[in-house]
Amino acid sequence: MPQPNAMQEEVARAAEVLRAGGVVLYPTDTVWGLGCDATNGDAVARIYRLKQSENKKSMLVLCASADMVVRYVDRAPGIAFEVMELATSPLTLILPGAVGVAENLIPDEGTLGVRVPDHEFCRQLLRAFGRPIVSTSANVSGQPTPAGLQEVGREIVDGVDFVVDPRFEGKPTRKASSIIAFGEGGEVRIIRE
Repeated sequence: MPQPNAMQEEVARAAEVLRAGGVVLYPTDTVWGLGCDATNGDAVARIYRLKQSENKKSMLVLCASADMVVRYVDRAPGIAFEVMELATSPLTLILPGAVGVAENLIPDEGTLGVRVPDHEFCRQLLRAFGRPIVSTSANVSGQPTPAGLQEVGREIVDGVDFVVDPRFEGKPTRKASSIIAFGEGGEVRIIRE
């Protein structure tokens, strides 16, 4: 088990890279992800280039808490937050009214995919950074989603500014999260179970 101060040092390095507009390759509670400051359009554009895709729907943001989520979506129905609280496995919510994030992260319908990860490294990084972090699978679009760091392609590893030490991986599910979309009036659509 890594020492707590070792994780804090790794978190501090990753947060510094994010603040500088860099891209990190990091573990989450699901799979390894590419991340950047969700409010920095240039950093978001770098991730699209790395993934060789402009698909805004493949990008979501990780938030530290429901309190952080409400700062970046202004039309989410209350039921969405109840579902978030009750989730027992990784769950991404597609919520209406995206605000305060990079324009190139928001699809035409104005929604934002958000997730509050149950993962110690991610939680500490989100707290240290203080803003949402983009999370998208660490692969070129159309290629298989890598479950672990060893499956991440060389072009992705070489294209980021910082790779988090795999000893902070924890116990990920190794599969993508479930996705539920919510409308402003509380309409619900299950996108991925």
